[in-house]
Parts: sequence; structure tokens; C-alpha cells
Amino acid sequence: MVKKKDYFLDSIFNLKVNIDIITLFPEILKSPFSVSIIRRAIKSKIVSVNFHDLRDYGIKKQKQVDDYPFGGGSGMVLMIEPIDNCISNLKKKQKYDDVIYLTPDGEKLNQKISNEFVT
Repeated sequence: MVKKKDYFLDSIFNLKVNIDIITLFPEILKSPFSVSIIRRAIKSKIVSVNFHDLRDYGIKKQKQVDDYPFGGGSGMVLMIEPIDNCISNLKKKQKYDDVIYLTPDGEKLNQKISNEFVT
């Protein structure tokens, strides 16, 4: 007979977390994942982290991913088409429980919101 506690521990240790990160700078973002607890989790195959270069999904010959802001002003903003193409392509390859899309005008990601993803 399996004790409830043993079953719970088995389910925790059989858990695998897959993280896909879409970025313009995959090489820069890799370094934080090569140290500390995250590195140990990756080495023990509890966590997998995959980086996707947004430019691979850019439009036109130049693989453009940014554009001028609507309504004028200085600076550049990311185009939605490359982001949508990348997310759509990833969703064809695997099922995701959640997609977290960080945006400047979105709700601030905090511990309370992060805990909701776990439950």
C-alpha cells in the first residue's frame, strides 16, 4: 500500500517544468540559467529552459521585429506579428498550461500572481 505522503513526494519529484523564453537576445539571457539552483535543476532534468530568437520569426527579408510607435513619438516597439508567429509555432509543438506575456501596460507580476499559476 502506498502512503499518501509517498505518493505526494513521487508526484513532486516526477514533475518536469518546461520554460520557453522568446527574446531578441537569447545569448545574453542564457547566463543567469547557468548558475545557482536553476542550473542544478536543469542538470537533473527537473527543469528545461529553451530560448527562442524572435528574429527567426521576423517579417520581410530583413526579419524585422520592431516598428515605430503608433501615434508618433520616439523609440521603437515590438511588432505583434513575429511574437504571434513564434507563440503559434511553439503551441503547435507542445501544449502549454499557461503563456505569460510580459508587457509594459500589463498587470505587475508579483508573488501572489505567480502562486496562482502553481495552483
